[in-house]
Amino acid sequence: MNEYLPLVVVMAITGAGVVTGLLFAFSNFVMRALQDLPTEQGMFAMQRINERIINPIFLMFFMGTPAICLIIAVLSVLDLGAPGHAYLLAGGVVYLLGPFGITMLFNVPLNNTLAGTALSESAEAWPLYRKKWQWWNHIRTYMGILAVLLLALGLAAVPGI
Repeated sequence: MNEYLPLVVVMAITGAGVVTGLLFAFSNFVMRALQDLPTEQGMFAMQRINERIINPIFLMFFMGTPAICLIIAVLSVLDLGAPGHAYLLAGGVVYLLGPFGITMLFNVPLNNTLAGTALSESAEAWPLYRKKWQWWNHIRTYMGILAVLLLALGLAAVPGI
């Protein structure tokens, strides 16, 4: 086993927890609060959120965590029979597919479309955006929670921890 693997897994759990917590907030109350606003205001607020979220701190967690999960997946495949490595592989892959993959394939394109939509079109655009965006957000949130659980189970199974 790589002697640095436990530290790398802790970093992945931390990053996945931060990102998944953000996604959970949107699934649990942020989107509902935006839905309670008049249509134009809710859409405008989401457009601003999508602009402001692109910042160094967010990007460090959002881009760094999948890189760490990829490292964990590769190390786990190389020593798949070791205790906990099947969990670590599963956790890394679930994170890559869920919070990262779904975001890039579905939520970001929806955000880009919303960014190019005039507020005068909010009556049609905002409800459709909300429905699709929330659907994918719920899925990536649940996958993020599962990834954190799997990574933690993998870490707990590593001897000497």
